[in-house]
Amino acid sequence: MWKIGDIDIDGKAVLGPMSGFTFESYRNFMRPFGIALSFTEMTSSQGIIHDCERTSSMYIGFRPDRPTGLQLFGNSPETISESAAIALKKNPGIDFFDVNLGCPVPKVRRSGSGSALAEYPEKCGQTVRCIKKRTGLPVTVKIRLGKSMDSLNYREVIRETVSAGADAVTVHARTVKEGYSGIPHYDLIRNLGSEISVPLIVSGNIFSLDDAVNAIRITGADGVMIARGGIGNPFLATQIDSWFRYGKRLPDPAAGEQIKNCKILSEMIISEKGEEAGVRKLHSIAPKFLSGYGGCRRYRHELANVPRTKEELFAILEKVNAQIDSGNVHARKTYVNAA
Repeated sequence: MWKIGDIDIDGKAVLGPMSGFTFESYRNFMRPFGIALSFTEMTSSQGIIHDCERTSSMYIGFRPDRPTGLQLFGNSPETISESAAIALKKNPGIDFFDVNLGCPVPKVRRSGSGSALAEYPEKCGQTVRCIKKRTGLPVTVKIRLGKSMDSLNYREVIRETVSAGADAVTVHARTVKEGYSGIPHYDLIRNLGSEISVPLIVSGNIFSLDDAVNAIRITGADGVMIARGGIGNPFLATQIDSWFRYGKRLPDPAAGEQIKNCKILSEMIISEKGEEAGVRKLHSIAPKFLSGYGGCRRYRHELANVPRTKEELFAILEKVNAQIDSGNVHARKTYVNAA
């Protein structure tokens, strides 16, 4: 058990913020698998301030599968804290705020937000201080190691934000320049969890239980963030929770169980977003449930391109079930992050 402010966090598995994925139904789907803490999609402070309809849909209606933090991005302490105050007024159920100081996307950086704001550690600290003053809620930050390997500044950002009252820090163990490629540099944050006074969450290439165990062993982190590695692989959260809670290693799920879970998630997403938008979103999610299982390449391709309705989506999944019954789908040895 660890805490973010006065919020108890019971477990190591953290659902990371992913634009286009960690909307309400996806978070609610993942929670029972062992997720102890969730973050919303990265949400624009400017969108909140200007009452953008798309932005509002990210935070006004959601009923937090607690504990859940609203992740914000913006280019100044004033803008981000103003948006936090507006969001909290419209949705008093928000548990805490997370400041995105790590997004490497050029469009975000050009606005002075995300990882661009992290180039000014003092501003990062001011942002935390301002949000806490305006809302009274816990505040966390998500950062990267620095702009490049030649300009690592994560320790300065941590020092400023923790001094300002940050209640936890997430470190994605890559630089901005590296984006999402290459191997995360967990060695650079070795034992960081014992060096800082607030909880540490680590992020980067968590696709298997061994990845999670290794990241926590090296860094001493309190939590490990599941992001891309959990898309289509929700049982990863269960494996992580089981290992750190009971010391028990669980095998990967059978293909039939994956089909069942894909159907459950599909129903939830379609219920939230409507059939047309929901099925379109599932083009990028449903194929992942079959990743690593032999004999499924054709069906992954179909799931990514063919269905326009729930009926068409489920028809493809039933074809996979038929192949499972015929013995033509082979067990997955290790999770593969492939569409």
